[in-house]
Amino acid sequence: MSATLTVAAPAERVFAVLADPATHAAIDGTGWVQEAVERTPLAEEGQIFRMAMYHPNHPDGHYRVANKVHVLDAPRAIGWLTGEEKEDGQLTFGGWFWRYDLVPLGPSETEVTLTYDWTAVPPSIREYLEFPMFGPDHLSNSLKHLADLAVSG
Repeated sequence: MSATLTVAAPAERVFAVLADPATHAAIDGTGWVQEAVERTPLAEEGQIFRMAMYHPNHPDGHYRVANKVHVLDAPRAIGWLTGEEKEDGQLTFGGWFWRYDLVPLGPSETEVTLTYDWTAVPPSIREYLEFPMFGPDHLSNSLKHLADLAVSG
């Protein structure tokens, strides 16, 4: 599933907003992403960053996800796999990822495409999680939130 929006900000500015985990709760818009556990900017593939989450249907309500940067090509693309960290510190990823592709349309405009891909989610996870977890409007709303942050910042 994907959505595209033209943002009235340079690609470098849009990328900087996406690379800052502290902005992710404001971009999300579902209320699930609560806050960044680590606020270090995303700077390299393989980097792990954790987010505090909340979902009323989650068994614990409040929980954490561990994300692994798997695409980082500043200022053109950034993406991460979402998973969890076990009590022993082991990271596992469920097969879905988020990716933003940025295409400069000039010095002050950027076309941003947000992709949410769950095609690699194994049947064992699909038994208890339904994909997609939300409708396509969520992606469009997230892009609007991103645009607001990039333009105001």
